[in-house]
Amino acid sequence: MVARCWARTRPDRYSLVMDLLYTAHVPAGPGPFPTVVALHGWGASAHDLLGLAPLIHRGEAVMLCPQGPVSVPIQPGMSGYGWFPLGQGREPDATEVDAAAQALLEFIERAKRSFPVDPHKLVILGFSQGGVMAYRLALDDPSRFSGLVALSSWLPDALAAQQGPGPAFEDLPSLVMHGTEDPMIPVARGQDSRDSLLRLGVPTVYREYEMGHEINPEALRSLVGWLDEKIFAPLG
Repeated sequence: MVARCWARTRPDRYSLVMDLLYTAHVPAGPGPFPTVVALHGWGASAHDLLGLAPLIHRGEAVMLCPQGPVSVPIQPGMSGYGWFPLGQGREPDATEVDAAAQALLEFIERAKRSFPVDPHKLVILGFSQGGVMAYRLALDDPSRFSGLVALSSWLPDALAAQQGPGPAFEDLPSLVMHGTEDPMIPVARGQDSRDSLLRLGVPTVYREYEMGHEINPEALRSLVGWLDEKIFAPLG
């Protein structure tokens, strides 16, 4: 559903335009700027990952954080959000994932016209369930993105099986990070995701940290460094 748009002043914005409610960090100046589209996990919201923005590329990158369309009851009177319904013990429903992917593609295309996005330095990043969506978008059309980041997430077998190795994946540098103590998504699923990416020919960096279902300071430093080194290039 499309609702009215409201916004804070830059650099942080909270709006309901482009069909998906989102928050945004936009550096001062005309741009274009390196850009990260960051997808939150199950039960979180558009605010969840925005706090990373001042740290990524020293705050000189656009960060867009859309919110999933599925309402997730957290406790009485409170809800979080997700990208597709989750059922214990079953793989995500392809139709539901496809619907969320289409909404995200439309969001990204409109965002590229509304914000000073550098299309040659555009990264799709996802945490937990958001990582599934990041995998879905990047593997479906690797030419659309300059990099892929999956944090504490998993690449569903069915999604990996839809793809075959090809030269298009050679230009999709990817970072997969996972916690060895993750109680929600076992670290083995992160390892399996890495292996699937490598079989497809995706250049992949994989890192594990002694952490749970989170991004600890060490992992955050690695994320920031990888983005600058592989995608954005160091600031002068």
